[in-house]
Amino acid sequence: MTGWRLLLTRPTEESAALASELADAGVFSSRLPLLTIEPLALSDDQREVIAHLDRYCAVIVVSKPAARLGLEWVRLYWPQAPVQKWFSVGAATAQILADHGLDVSYPLSADDSEALLALPAFAQAVACDVPKVLIMRGEGGRELLAERLRHLGAQVDYLELYRRSLPSYPPETLPQRVKAERLNALVVSSGQGFAHLRQLAGDAWPQLSGMTLFVPSPRVAQIARDAGAKNVVDCRGASAAALLAALRAQPVPAF
Repeated sequence: MTGWRLLLTRPTEESAALASELADAGVFSSRLPLLTIEPLALSDDQREVIAHLDRYCAVIVVSKPAARLGLEWVRLYWPQAPVQKWFSVGAATAQILADHGLDVSYPLSADDSEALLALPAFAQAVACDVPKVLIMRGEGGRELLAERLRHLGAQVDYLELYRRSLPSYPPETLPQRVKAERLNALVVSSGQGFAHLRQLAGDAWPQLSGMTLFVPSPRVAQIARDAGAKNVVDCRGASAAALLAALRAQPVPAF
């Protein structure tokens, strides 16, 4: 695996943590964060959602920023959180929730919406006449999850806690970094992360689109392929372990 030279694009702190785990495995990485997390001010209606958190039979938290920001708001209204089931898509998000004493479940098979909906614990949590589910997320995230839940007869509310924006970089930053550090693969952690990658690539996208691109789910893989990415690898998860497993399974590109 030591032949891999990756570009990491997660927010600054997450990229640093991932880079450390990759270094321990002998993998070189360069960091170019393509997502900045901007907390959103909550409306009166959103505050009402938190004040009546106990009306929901399940709370789904889709990301680590949503977990951290959501818990800050919950603590303001609930010195002791109501007894209910919490769910996350991945283990890292689940750990943040569990560290605050919440009863949280997450899929072990993959970090995606389909695996979450297949959890027996989730089916049990929504086994009522009119299940109400709250999704804590960033602005505009995981629409597919809500669509599936509504199809199953659930009432779904959102609590949008942050906005993801593209940091400001000079033109040519991305292709110059790839060339200067002889990188042979790109890593994105979400559909929006890929959109920002494609935006920053600009006119260099035709050249960069041939690089190996590691993505966390089938959904993001399809988005990337639709945009012209030619060598997409679905890690079936956003964790370091999932990325390392995918790296081991792929031949290192020749320069």
